[in-house]
Amino acid sequence: MNTARKRIGEYLKFGSKLGLERMESLCAMLGSPESGLRVIHVAGTNGKGSVCRYIYETLRAHGHTAGIFTSPYVGDFRERIEVNGEMISEERLERLTDQALEAAEILSDRGDPPTEFEIVTAIGFLYFAEEAPDFVVLEVGLGGRGDSTNIISKPLVSVITQITLDHMDRLGSTVEEIAGEKAGIIKAGCPVISGATGAAQKVIATRAYELSAPFVDSSKIKYTITSKSPAGYVFNTIINGKRYDGIELSMAGEHQVQNAVTALCALDLLRDKKLIRGDGEALRGGMKAARLDARFSIASQDPLVIFDGAHNQDGARALVKTLEELFPEGRLLFVCSILSDKAVTEIIAEFVKTAASFIATASSNERSFSPDELAAIIAASGGEVIATATTSKKAYTMAMARSDGYDAIVFAGSLYLIGDIIQKI
Repeated sequence: MNTARKRIGEYLKFGSKLGLERMESLCAMLGSPESGLRVIHVAGTNGKGSVCRYIYETLRAHGHTAGIFTSPYVGDFRERIEVNGEMISEERLERLTDQALEAAEILSDRGDPPTEFEIVTAIGFLYFAEEAPDFVVLEVGLGGRGDSTNIISKPLVSVITQITLDHMDRLGSTVEEIAGEKAGIIKAGCPVISGATGAAQKVIATRAYELSAPFVDSSKIKYTITSKSPAGYVFNTIINGKRYDGIELSMAGEHQVQNAVTALCALDLLRDKKLIRGDGEALRGGMKAARLDARFSIASQDPLVIFDGAHNQDGARALVKTLEELFPEGRLLFVCSILSDKAVTEIIAEFVKTAASFIATASSNERSFSPDELAAIIAASGGEVIATATTSKKAYTMAMARSDGYDAIVFAGSLYLIGDIIQKI
């Protein structure tokens, strides 16, 4: 662990507290580095990381400089802060951490210490202010209204992806309440693109109307999928009268097509504002270039190994749907780890629909279910547990040794599980 990461981590003891007062004070002390950024702000329960990546890579393919701020990271802490395809360097991370922590210590002395995520966000803003990219794609950490990224007062566009029940202890007990928190990123007069559906979409549309924010419902846009494979999907669609044919994605699943349509709506808006050029080839190249390590990513072809975080019920449902489309008769081995504060019964209930067998393990995160606890939940849900492993590395070794009996090995249930394997294997 580098020195910067260790020092930032010391602020984890202050927990995760929503609200903008600390972030406003922290950024003011740092010279308001966020004030000059041109931001595409993205919130949601599922899909926001993919939407961020589609927009970011397409901006880059158009020849623009672009930064991206995402969370959580999978293999390297520095993944969270990136400009033009390059993570923040160790040297810059150390220097900007010094700067951010100097201000954080003053706030701590005043009795209102910032959270770990607020410090990381401030470091991201400092880096982007120095690099001065044409655009910054900014992913919300938790919720929206009280998230530290919401200090941005006038984004170019606010994007909200699918919303489901997650983080209910802090965001609300219903989809409507959670949608209200996510809709907190909407700013007066700033356009909104939303891929949410049902009751959540009504909440978001109402908030946009109240703030006179132009609203686009990307969930209503139709598309045709023309090709499916584990390596990605291809689709056609029409947005605002413009045809988008043969859009290739390197992330599989119909939910990724839906995410891509939401991203295309945001890009179309930027084009209409004359902020980016209309370049079909650049757009296709950018959409295809977008990849994420833990969103149905192919880690190995022989044996076929698939990584997918799928850490809530909606994510698990999307993963299972994709697997059923691609492997309708396939025999699949699931390697699972799930955090104890997640909807484990609901997640496993989805997995057992397509898994032939399970290996239960624990990630390095202290909130992870023990392998035996998870195995008991899987068995109670009707799944067959063929082994338990005390660590992700042991689980990986066990799965590889059994690969001949399966069409694919799927690591799912936790981004921490995927991160462990990427770092250790």
